[in-house]
Amino acid sequence: MGNNKKKTSLKKSRRSRLQRIKESIFQESFFKLFQKFRTPLLLALVGIVLLPILYFVTFEPQQQEICFQYFKTKLLKAGLVDHIVVSNKGVANIYVRDYPKNHTVPAAAAATANVSDAGHSHSRHKYYFNIGSVDSFERNLEKAQNALGIDHHDFVPVTYTSETDWYEEFLTFFPILLPVGFLLFMALDKGGVRGIFNIRKAHLIKLDKDSKNKVYFKDVAGCDEAKHEIMEFVHFLKNPKKYHDLGAKIPKGALLVGPPGTGKTLLAKATAGEAGVPFLSMSGSDFLELFVGVGVSRVKNLFYEARKSAPSIVFIDEIDAIGQTRGGGSSSRNDERESTLNQLLVEMDGFGTTAGVVVLAGTNRPDILDKALLRPGRFDRQITVDKPDIKGRDQIFQIYLKTIKLDRVPSYYSQRLAALTPGFSGADIANVCNEAALFAARTEEAQVTMDHFEAAIDRIIGGLEKKNKVISKLQRRTVAYHEAGHAVAGWFLEHTEPLLKVTIVPRGTAALGFAQYIPNENLLMTKEQLFDMTCMTLGGRAAEKVLIGAISTGAQDDLEKVTKMTYDQVAVYGFSEKVGLLSFPQREDSFETSKPYSSETGAIIDNEVREWVNKAYERTIQLIEEHKEKVAQIAELLLEKEVLHQDDLLRVLGVRPFKSAELSNYDQFKLGFQDEGKL
Repeated sequence: MGNNKKKTSLKKSRRSRLQRIKESIFQESFFKLFQKFRTPLLLALVGIVLLPILYFVTFEPQQQEICFQYFKTKLLKAGLVDHIVVSNKGVANIYVRDYPKNHTVPAAAAATANVSDAGHSHSRHKYYFNIGSVDSFERNLEKAQNALGIDHHDFVPVTYTSETDWYEEFLTFFPILLPVGFLLFMALDKGGVRGIFNIRKAHLIKLDKDSKNKVYFKDVAGCDEAKHEIMEFVHFLKNPKKYHDLGAKIPKGALLVGPPGTGKTLLAKATAGEAGVPFLSMSGSDFLELFVGVGVSRVKNLFYEARKSAPSIVFIDEIDAIGQTRGGGSSSRNDERESTLNQLLVEMDGFGTTAGVVVLAGTNRPDILDKALLRPGRFDRQITVDKPDIKGRDQIFQIYLKTIKLDRVPSYYSQRLAALTPGFSGADIANVCNEAALFAARTEEAQVTMDHFEAAIDRIIGGLEKKNKVISKLQRRTVAYHEAGHAVAGWFLEHTEPLLKVTIVPRGTAALGFAQYIPNENLLMTKEQLFDMTCMTLGGRAAEKVLIGAISTGAQDDLEKVTKMTYDQVAVYGFSEKVGLLSFPQREDSFETSKPYSSETGAIIDNEVREWVNKAYERTIQLIEEHKEKVAQIAELLLEKEVLHQDDLLRVLGVRPFKSAELSNYDQFKLGFQDEGKL
């Protein structure tokens, strides 16, 4: 009995497979046939539309509409009417005689109807007029002929016909035929979106194991920890037997989390390239369409294709588009998104899930994803792909610098540029290299130099340089003293970042000058460090007050930074004794109007922030008063040269009185220049 059931199920499965094969063969053959004759079909469709119009415009004889009075006095009286045909009981078509050559046409008739002797013995339909009704037309026609003295036997013969005006019928259905033809053409078009009838199929990007556009781990830099974690997926896909023999199961999915531009998609491609398996990629927004049920069908189709080519890797970019926490709304679009998410959950770990498919996904908003999506069995791991440190930036620069024509070896630039670009992502680094090459091409240089890279970094940080911007001498002097205050305050404070360059050249939309530092990538900050950084940020406002005697709006950006920095110290980091060991972080994506503390606590926080900022400002004023002459010297030098580097500051301010026991980013930047002669 059991064998019979097995045989029956095998026959059914074979029949279903054969049916699918036949359907696919028929579909592919149909599409191939359409692709072969697509151009003639398109021309035929255009011809169907245009030929009737061209015919009636070009070949339809010209007919003149007249009134009954004209018919009676000009045609009927002159004896030119051969016969009348009443069409559809509404239009009287007048057929005029064509006289033979040997017939003499009366002068009045020839002048009226413009009929020559050169003709044929048949009548021509040249005139028509509308009739109110058949009865009234017959009465009027009979009365007119009697009035003209025409014998009853010579009355003009009248016939009645019922005709169909195909041109008018075509114009009636034309607004319907045109969109139907367009939709039919799009439905049969296999290229691009595969036709409107294939809208439920996933628009995936598939890279086979033999693809030429493969990416390997050597092409990905700056995320060594993430590569080490994801390497386990590669080992399993290459040698799954070793894991199965030990009873181990590879994680079914991994979520790549990190800021934009850090290389999440590139890392997923490298995983597929190293494993040597097919790689199927889709964006989260590709599952969402206007039509209901499309997202669910595309999820099914994506995993069907993945299982068909298993072992394989599926990568869903920006999964937060469909993976948001359910229950967030009641609109139809939210319902469709939730249905798509439910189908994704079933496909990843449902009742009939099969092995051999590894799902990778990328997002920079993991906090809004549904908990069911993050549980073990679906996305077992969260792999953080963060912004690279100085070593990672060095590796990324070496990759991008290989394609640029440099005047020195790539390692000479990669070490220095890595120190100059703290906080830059991989996409930012690629932009720096491209901008440097553009600067070199713009100035007709044969090779890219360090000056081009510095100009590219300045443009990315401060915006486009605007040397032609109109600025008064007073405003320019205020900007110079403002930037000099920042430079001097930072120079004589122990815990501030070393200054690299200061300029008063306008950049961007509002920046009239800026100072460039090389900050250290400190994971921890002390209260003393934050206090010195606050004082340095207030150095521009203090210099305006002490040396100019009037303050301007130029410190608006500085005050925003000081406010945020001080509120973090008081309400987030727990540095205030009055507030205590409490932390109230402000979430940028939060829409909550209520605060997680009382109004009394809020008043304490506000008072503490004001007190701390005032204390820092008093310390900065005191520092500027002590070094007033040096601030003035730096400002005048800025007015003269517009851009000052650290060598210029050393000549005016002397060596910084503070030295760090650890090697800073600026020290690494300077050590690279000291090794210049060895390269």
